[in-house]
Amino acid sequence: MLRPLLCLCALIALTGAQWSYQQTFNESSVVNISSCPITYYGQQYEKLYVNITSGNVTVCFNGFFSPETGGDCVVEHSLGAQQFYYNIILQPSTADVDYVLNLTSLSRGFLDISGCRHSGQMYRPGTVISSDPQTCFSFTCNETAVLNTSSCGALERCQGNGICTLDTMLASTCTFTGPTIIDVHGQINSIQDRCAYSLFSTPSLPDFLVLGNFRDRRRKDVSFLDSVTLRVDRHYIHLEQGGRVQLDDSTLTLSSSPQLVHGVQLSKDQTGVTAELSNLNISVFFDGYTAQILLEGPAGSSVEGLCGNSSSSLSDLRLSEYSSTSCEMQYSEPADTTINCTSVTERCNLLKEAPFSSCNTDIDPEPYITACTDTLCKYPAVDGLNCQFLKAYARACSQHNHTLDGWTSKTGCSSEAFCQDRTCSEFCGEKTVSGDTRCVCRAIFASKYQANNSLGDPTVCMQDSASVTLVGCLLADKGINYSALHLNDPTCRGQVDELTHMVTFGFNSSNSCGTVVTTNNSQVIYKNTIMTQNSSSDIINGHDQVYIDFSCVQTQADIKTATFRIRDSSVIQHITSGVWDYTLTMCATTDVGHTQAVQSSTEVQLIQKIRVELKTDGLDGDVVVVVTDSCWATDQPSTNSTPRYDLIINGCANPADQTVQVEDNGLGTSNYFSFSMFQFTGSSGEVYLHCELHLCPKQNNCVPTCPAGARRRRSARSKYEGEAFISMAWTH
Repeated sequence: MLRPLLCLCALIALTGAQWSYQQTFNESSVVNISSCPITYYGQQYEKLYVNITSGNVTVCFNGFFSPETGGDCVVEHSLGAQQFYYNIILQPSTADVDYVLNLTSLSRGFLDISGCRHSGQMYRPGTVISSDPQTCFSFTCNETAVLNTSSCGALERCQGNGICTLDTMLASTCTFTGPTIIDVHGQINSIQDRCAYSLFSTPSLPDFLVLGNFRDRRRKDVSFLDSVTLRVDRHYIHLEQGGRVQLDDSTLTLSSSPQLVHGVQLSKDQTGVTAELSNLNISVFFDGYTAQILLEGPAGSSVEGLCGNSSSSLSDLRLSEYSSTSCEMQYSEPADTTINCTSVTERCNLLKEAPFSSCNTDIDPEPYITACTDTLCKYPAVDGLNCQFLKAYARACSQHNHTLDGWTSKTGCSSEAFCQDRTCSEFCGEKTVSGDTRCVCRAIFASKYQANNSLGDPTVCMQDSASVTLVGCLLADKGINYSALHLNDPTCRGQVDELTHMVTFGFNSSNSCGTVVTTNNSQVIYKNTIMTQNSSSDIINGHDQVYIDFSCVQTQADIKTATFRIRDSSVIQHITSGVWDYTLTMCATTDVGHTQAVQSSTEVQLIQKIRVELKTDGLDGDVVVVVTDSCWATDQPSTNSTPRYDLIINGCANPADQTVQVEDNGLGTSNYFSFSMFQFTGSSGEVYLHCELHLCPKQNNCVPTCPAGARRRRSARSKYEGEAFISMAWTH
């Protein structure tokens, strides 16, 4: 009878306590231990096969025991017992590795089955296996049953007597081209995201690191090596596209003569930029698209990063501190049906033919062929890619003294760097089949504009200016030369940011650049156009005409009433009108200079002269003015209440009240009027003063015409139908 299995493995194991299975057997059984798998000499198992015979009990892990085939088993003699009791105790060896299984039998005591495996053989913990003198390969099963192997380093040779010696004449190269990594052992891997990775480091120089930044180009789902950075003594040397080199935030000017920068010899020629650390026999080459790290002598004895082992977990070598937060996001795009993978494969296989074949014995061409076909069967062979992988192999061969005479003529390639001395904020690519180059938008960057069918960012409207920024590479994609663009005023051209290549056009209060100001009901519209340059002498034009309108709108506020007693000397309204804000203030004073404001303690007498200033702040006085259309008084807060007494009518003083005077109306962003204090007969003593104002484009005739004897007439002019009101109240 098989009794229930008691499993005590739960979370106790995390505290270092033992795991225990307790099982009573009286017949052969299979026990499922998948919830707590165990390791037997380095191999993990999820089942126990318990076989009871007349003389023995066997516990196996890979099937019931067979004397002919054996297996991973523990054999226990029965000693004549009818039932057998076993505790299987699983003891953590370390916090982060596999577990060691111990079996304890009630009849024989403790059995330890931990250990290591290698090439089908099992070894007890603490076993040291002698090295093969011909290969210098050795391994050890340490006390915690972890297998450690050792062999000669990447640049060492086995002397045939078990001893590794450094071969100072031996050189090793790792290559990073496109999305592909080819490490010093010829192993290959591919970067699928747009993050920064450790390309090379060595324990002998902990402050030295070579890292690579990967970015997208014409497709969102294929990444390319975009730049290489050397971290040396807490300084950063950035090798970028076009042969541009920066030390921290400063741009360096290099030539073929080496320049020593923090222990690094930097030089530049027509093929690319080279950085050499002579004390470590390391050189880093980058041509803007391919990086190669050459290791000579001691440098190759201990290589870490993707250069040392490209098959390592990429997440372990990803450098989040140098990467964007979204760099790991994956994209997918439809396959490019224009690509002929058969033709691509034929070209990539040129690396097996002369003159490349002369190098095949020293540099295996297969990783380069794989990199070439994997990339170019998915991504179009443009922007120098048709030669990039061939060029990378040729350079690796040259580092091992293979000249490969005639390889450029056979392949139609050039040894010079593609897009040398061309700096782009995006990336440099082909403009025409003739070899011209230009800056090309990255696919992910461009997608947000393409989704809106836009060439740039939305118009930015400020208090006294407006601007619009276009993306240089998007203009180039459309075949538009930004230098030929201007606003309505041909002298107003775009300003180019040399770092981002964004092109900004704008106008302001001091230079309108031909801005057209129009009105539409309650709106003032400031409109300009980006257009291509036209010459009256041009009879024909071989380029598309460009007209990009941009505008800013200022909308007058709806009726707003703010009522105060005279104890407040002024009333202020903040009016938000579309993208522009302005403040309207009504202030009462008693002097001609408008400096003595009426305070709460001021006693205003009947027939005393009151002067009122209507002032705005936040409007552009060069393009718009304020017109006070009417002012009137009521004895109630409502603007429509009766009785009503008019002070200003149609922008002019009420001819029936000779005490009313209006100043500067329609001339600027402020105006004034004055009147003699009065009160309504039979009212509560409260007087509410209301004013209606309009904004008017200054280019129009905005000043009301108020001739003597006909003071209610005004000239025909443009005005808004939308109105802004402001009110002030006081009591006697």
